[in-house]
Amino acid sequence: MDKISCIRQQADIKQINRCKDSISKINGTFDQLSGGLQLAGNTVRLKILFLLYEEQQLCVCDLSDVLGMTISAVSQHLRKLKDRKLIEAERQAQTIFYSLTKEYKEMFKPFFSILEENKTLETT
Repeated sequence: MDKISCIRQQADIKQINRCKDSISKINGTFDQLSGGLQLAGNTVRLKILFLLYEEQQLCVCDLSDVLGMTISAVSQHLRKLKDRKLIEAERQAQTIFYSLTKEYKEMFKPFFSILEENKTLETT
């Protein structure tokens, strides 16, 4: 394997400092996005997030029916998403409805747009 090295003649200190400043200002957002993407890396959880994005809110029974999974299995996924604050819960009478948090709804919007575009391509 070839040894990879940098043969840069001169460092652009302004660029390096600008980049350092840029990432330090949004360091917490990197952690948030990384955590969200890590959880969404599971196919079932990504489907749950997509369904909540599309439908605005669903209960565990709805998700169970759509995904063909037990309520217990869906609940475990919902718990992980809720613990990391990707989703929020709202009780209406005896039913708890889940929805994406505002920030993650915006964060996942580009990814779900890609899914929608691919769906359109597959049907043509």
